[in-house]
Amino acid sequence: MEIHLTIIGILLVLLALIHVIFPRYFNWSQELAGLSVINREMIYVHTFFIAFIVFLMGLLCLFSANDLLHTPLGKHICLGLGIFWFLRLLVQFFGYSAVLWKGKRFETGVHVLFTTLWGYFTAIFFFGYFY
Repeated sequence: MEIHLTIIGILLVLLALIHVIFPRYFNWSQELAGLSVINREMIYVHTFFIAFIVFLMGLLCLFSANDLLHTPLGKHICLGLGIFWFLRLLVQFFGYSAVLWKGKRFETGVHVLFTTLWGYFTAIFFFGYFY
């Protein structure tokens, strides 16, 4: 199980770092130009904090896998993270319109990749709780 938490740790750190390219990749300077300042800044700030917490989750998995699996607090953290990633998995299907990916090769690949990742994260954290 520790190897899975290490793998997840690496993936989460990489996922957090990928957030750096979001503004440019998604063309936020133009796409968000019509929003009020507060709404535009909330998107940037929330994206930063999502990336930051994902980064911290990654570090937790990388450096405290043993504690996550073998202490009562660690098991409760695994349960919380399992619930978090399960909810994220549900959002993958019910929070985004299929119009964004259906019939588009690259977008479908990304959808499948992230569905698989969220499912893997969910399973490993729940297994970690019951381990």
